[in-house]
Amino acid sequence: MVAILPNRYEENTQAIARQLLSATREQRSFFAQMRDQMRWDDRLLGWAMSNPGLRVQLFRFIDCLPSLQSKTEIARHLQEYLGDETVELPAALKGMLNFASPDSMPGHLAATTVSTAVETLAHKYIAGESIQQVIKTIERLRKERMTFTVDLLGEAVITEVEAQSYLDRYLELLEQLTDAAKRWSTVEQIDLAEGEDLPKVQVSVKLTAFYSQFDPLDEKGSQEKVSDRIRLLLRRARDLGAAIHFDMEQYYYKDMTLAILKQLLLEAEFRDRRDLGVTLQAYLRDSYQDLQDLIAWAKERGTPVTVRLVKGAYWDQETIKAVQKGWPQPVFNDKEATDANFEAMTRLLLENHAYLYGAIGSHNVRSQAHAIAIAETLNIPRRRFELQVLYGMADRLAKAITDRGYRVRVYCPYGELIPGMSYLIRRLLENTANSSFLRQNLEDRPVEELLAPPAMEKLKHEGSNLDPAASAYTLGTVESSSPHPPSFQNAADTDYANISQRKKIRYALQRVRQELGKTYLPLINGEYVQTEVQVDSLNPSNFKEKVGQIGLISVEQAEAAIAAAKAAFPAWKRTPVKERADILRRAADLMEQRRLDLIAWMVLETGKVVQEADPEVSEAIDFCRYYADEMERLEQGVAYDYPGETNRYQYQPRGVSLIISPWNFPLAIPTGMTVASLVAGNCTLLKPAEVSSVIAARLTEILVEAGIPKGVFQYVPAKGSTVGAHMVKHPDVHMITFTGSQEVGCRIYADAAILQPGQKHLKRVVAEMGGKNAIIVDESADLDQAVQGVVQSAFGYSGQKCSACSRVVVLEPIYDAFLRRLVEAARSLNLGPAEHPGTKIGPVIDSHARDRIKEYIEKGRMECEVALEMPAPDGGYFVGPVIFRDVSPEAVIAQEEIFGPVLAVMRAKTFDEALAIANGTRYALTGGLYSRTPSHIERAATEFEVGNLYINRGITGAIVARQPFGGFKLSGVGSKAGGPDYLLQFLEPRVVTENVQRQGFAPIAGVDGPHQEPSGR
Repeated sequence: MVAILPNRYEENTQAIARQLLSATREQRSFFAQMRDQMRWDDRLLGWAMSNPGLRVQLFRFIDCLPSLQSKTEIARHLQEYLGDETVELPAALKGMLNFASPDSMPGHLAATTVSTAVETLAHKYIAGESIQQVIKTIERLRKERMTFTVDLLGEAVITEVEAQSYLDRYLELLEQLTDAAKRWSTVEQIDLAEGEDLPKVQVSVKLTAFYSQFDPLDEKGSQEKVSDRIRLLLRRARDLGAAIHFDMEQYYYKDMTLAILKQLLLEAEFRDRRDLGVTLQAYLRDSYQDLQDLIAWAKERGTPVTVRLVKGAYWDQETIKAVQKGWPQPVFNDKEATDANFEAMTRLLLENHAYLYGAIGSHNVRSQAHAIAIAETLNIPRRRFELQVLYGMADRLAKAITDRGYRVRVYCPYGELIPGMSYLIRRLLENTANSSFLRQNLEDRPVEELLAPPAMEKLKHEGSNLDPAASAYTLGTVESSSPHPPSFQNAADTDYANISQRKKIRYALQRVRQELGKTYLPLINGEYVQTEVQVDSLNPSNFKEKVGQIGLISVEQAEAAIAAAKAAFPAWKRTPVKERADILRRAADLMEQRRLDLIAWMVLETGKVVQEADPEVSEAIDFCRYYADEMERLEQGVAYDYPGETNRYQYQPRGVSLIISPWNFPLAIPTGMTVASLVAGNCTLLKPAEVSSVIAARLTEILVEAGIPKGVFQYVPAKGSTVGAHMVKHPDVHMITFTGSQEVGCRIYADAAILQPGQKHLKRVVAEMGGKNAIIVDESADLDQAVQGVVQSAFGYSGQKCSACSRVVVLEPIYDAFLRRLVEAARSLNLGPAEHPGTKIGPVIDSHARDRIKEYIEKGRMECEVALEMPAPDGGYFVGPVIFRDVSPEAVIAQEEIFGPVLAVMRAKTFDEALAIANGTRYALTGGLYSRTPSHIERAATEFEVGNLYINRGITGAIVARQPFGGFKLSGVGSKAGGPDYLLQFLEPRVVTENVQRQGFAPIAGVDGPHQEPSGR
């Protein structure tokens, strides 16, 4: 908890701040005089500050600009982004964009002008594109008595080749910087302190970049991999006399980053090093506690390290992620709360300067003045205190602080423009945000307003407010247009960045393993019944391990189950909707209570890794709560009243419903289909896939405990080809809901269409039957996003999802670069038993699936070239990821559903061709597009033939009520699961019309009793 105490440094803070502010404003008159002569880069920033709509579109254009490979493409994107009718353009920019064709001379001139302006902007904030340029920048800074830290900009590290390259490039950077430093004369203000030589060279590194599979869930494995590479860097830095500082990134990695560094820097080899540092971000609600913990750790260590205190650069991302995940928001909502926390942390850090050295990073004059005031009041030795700014920002502030005699360190990113673009966008957002001190200073805000102390009350309020809905991004605007009830909220997945959650899942796996080998019997008419036939369910990660034994029903038992359902139907049909819905809600609560065990059962019975199984529990919970809400909404019906008559549009259940569920989503899909049928009033039989019947048995226990009456729900594991087929054809079955292969789905569809003797109804069939899903990657795509999205979509759960990506269509200009990174990203994935925390790709479900996938791989070899084939471990049903390159759209592996970790990469010359390839199969389930071209996004939204289209994200992981799921063509028939019309399939609509006239009069709405006019008037 942040200590909210009177600020005894305030008077000194105000005096210093006014001096610094005066110095920073000396340039204002010059700025005003030059306004009419501003260059295009300055104009772009000025326009972005004054027009929010333009700001968004302009920054989106800048984000994709480096990937555009011709002036024609740049001009076309300029018009698409900035020509939007909603964007109010300044006259100068409107005139420049007024060209008829992107391929014209005016179009090329506009492209040249704007791209040059953006490049100039980038050079303002990026210290150089090469080490040589950076050294020149550093030498200029040193002449101004400022020191530096260098950060290497780069692509996201998503492959082990890139992780090793990251280390190698930093080792090279250290060599060249320290070699250049030999030529530098000593600048006492930055190179000496209390008679001690300070390192002239410092670099900043990101911990996650040392290991491509860095993951808090795999705490031990990540720590080992990362620490090995950090040790190499630290040893070389020691030999060269250079300092290393560790940056902080997204909140998800924060705790593990601190844990790794604390442990590593306590090792005897590094324990006495004082030239190391770590960053803390004050916009995080728990950052004050992190600083307190670091102080305690530093006391134990005995040698100080530096803490760079910053406010934080990922506020939007952290806020949005928290809302999407339903997690407590890690950042403060109010900028003033962040400022208050920053000042509180500054005090705590500097008052403990004996244990930690302080490096205060801010462009806010007050924030820096507050730090200086503390340093002067406490007479902190200069070795233990410095101030920091980012390159290209707050230059005048940096000079003013330098002139006061303090050590100023400039954070200098360097690298090529494309990998540096995300950094540039963050700087532009910071410069143009309404809350930015730099912007407010330029706008001539009153001095008293600029330098006012932040309200500590806001910090106290927000510090205790961990409500996920506290964000500015709360779904309030969504709720008003959303078809689902406003009370519905998706269940939150587990945040495995939390160490306690990691421990809990480990214990759950151990606990569930003690229950393996039990027998699970069918539930018929409320009783568990013995069977003549049993089958073993095996752990696909270790097929010698029996998860359980399943009793399979006979035809006679199927008859008994259907008869029980038929007998229970009249009473269940009359059960009030509220009672049925409450049973579902109780089931959801039980699932939440048993989340860890359900995850463990999925890991052990179906080979699904924890991070794939956890969201499945959330989805099952969501189905229960969402369909409960939906049925209560539908119960209201619709009234169409006219004078003299009432018309009521109402729903009734169909009767006996058969659910045939798959093994690949062993909890979520059977839950969704079953509870939808039940809450609609149908008596329901669940026939799960044999290989996932233990999990279905656990679902059965939950539904029974939640209060489902006997006969209303029955668990009937059976052989699909015999007993399952018998139930499909049974005349007393009214509806079949199926998820599985297209072959079986079409057979069910055909069998159900045949009218059986004694059958008085036509059966309703809902069938989801798979896909051959494609992702298109065009030349404007963010390749970091695209590669990661394709890898996750293709190889998550070993490609055993109906929504998995099995084809990726790449535009020719980026084909080779994309393929190269894709192959290395897939090669970097950990393949092994599903329960191992570092595993990203587990086994396939059984030997039949493994052999079938291998047959397709052999067919692929005959048709095209293998780009990657990873070896598979022994002991389980493992198939390593396989990537085929230059695949023909007509190839077998490009047309037939494989249901395994096999990916076909195809080349397209144009976006038209890419769309044609993507649409060129008999399936239409999911599809994806990675693009930053507005016209391509618009066309895909209308022309890509899929039920679920995902743009600039992976194509798996649909969430109930957000992305209702289902396809068309031969991908299935029926409405989307988790959507507003899904329950309608389980209901029969009826209209009841009543003539309400009696002897010439009729009730009038809103009036008690008959209303007649007196006669004889």
